[in-house]
Amino acid sequence: MEPKRSPRNASRMTEQQKNFPEFYVTAPQPCPYLPGRLERKLFTHLTHDKPPALIDHLLKGGFRRSQNVAYMPYCEGCQSCISVRVPVNEFKFSRSFRRVMDANRDLAVRRIPPRPTAEQYALFRSYIDARHSDGGMADMTVLDYAMMVEDTIVDTFLSEYRVRPESGESLSGPLAAVALCDRLSDGISMVYSFYDTSVPRRSLGTYMILEHIEYTRQLGLPYLYLGYWIEGSRKMSYKTRFQPQERLTSNGWVRA
Repeated sequence: MEPKRSPRNASRMTEQQKNFPEFYVTAPQPCPYLPGRLERKLFTHLTHDKPPALIDHLLKGGFRRSQNVAYMPYCEGCQSCISVRVPVNEFKFSRSFRRVMDANRDLAVRRIPPRPTAEQYALFRSYIDARHSDGGMADMTVLDYAMMVEDTIVDTFLSEYRVRPESGESLSGPLAAVALCDRLSDGISMVYSFYDTSVPRRSLGTYMILEHIEYTRQLGLPYLYLGYWIEGSRKMSYKTRFQPQERLTSNGWVRA
């Protein structure tokens, strides 16, 4: 027979569950980045009863957020996925980066709460169909998109980029790009971004990272988190362009 738990012990266990979240591991499935490999993820649910400092620590320590789940790679015999971040105060704009900024001087950005719109979904849908039609997000419905944006318990926001009308500073122009981001205690984490693929001269993916580097500086925060860099994956190679860069290792964050 199990010993009865006193109310004090039960309360202590509840507090421990809040401070030490339960983790789970997914079943193996084909890796979307490295052919011939299997991936597994370690994950935990983000809930309102978890201390905000705990969630912040997870997201700064190598976990990524998808809705209210924090996850990280947990693959046997593979450590190719490496969290990367940019120390924004040390970042210097190269000549090519300045050209990207110049090419998008006609864009206006607005930071808004994480509320999905039909206009956003139309742009998201065209981006997925053009760039990732064979990926895991190819079948996302408008409801799936809405959940991706608004199902969050952290400080999440959207950056909407619109083409300014020639008449002035109005933000009523067409939507060109969107970035979903989280505010952390020491920086901004870019969760997901998408854009109009019909104007490659703009390099909108690069532009959004550059613009968020500037925004992070303005907030007085030191880091822009870019998610995982995967050596050998062409999809992730663009992240190495943003230097200097820090990568998360078993010894903590180190300069790449």
